[in-house]
Amino acid sequence: MLRLTKKADYGLMALKYLAEQALLAGHEVGQGGAQSAKDIAEAYHIPPQLLAKILQTLAKAGLLVSHAGTNGGYSLARPANEITAFEVIRAIDGPLFITSCITIHGTCDLAGHCTIKEPLRKVNDSIKELLNGLRISDLMESVEAGHPTPSAPVGGGLVSIAG
Repeated sequence: MLRLTKKADYGLMALKYLAEQALLAGHEVGQGGAQSAKDIAEAYHIPPQLLAKILQTLAKAGLLVSHAGTNGGYSLARPANEITAFEVIRAIDGPLFITSCITIHGTCDLAGHCTIKEPLRKVNDSIKELLNGLRISDLMESVEAGHPTPSAPVGGGLVSIAG
């Protein structure tokens, strides 16, 4: 079954939270408005240590900016409408492949006789295209009365290889 991994789910939720908080505070991208991993974890009931690792991974991938100090935390490296779900999932889970015949290591032993490789490649490409078209800003809820509402995990609507 294809499904979003918990780590990727949490990463998308964290970026959504950061985007909503920046919008509420009226901050420019990378200009203040950093949110702590603890605040994000509490908002979505995510295990704090796991979220901290995910945020570090996203910062290393250039999707987040890490701010040190007393009021430190994380903020988006780019506007929410410029960060795709595919980038987040790839940063956390690595390349997206729905079958073992389509890998970064080459082809499987049956490649010469396989009759489904091409159709499955098309499915893989379609999923990648869909995720590339989905932006963090698309995940944001309307921010009413100055408070975004933490929502249920986004898993189920997006696709990745569970691992």
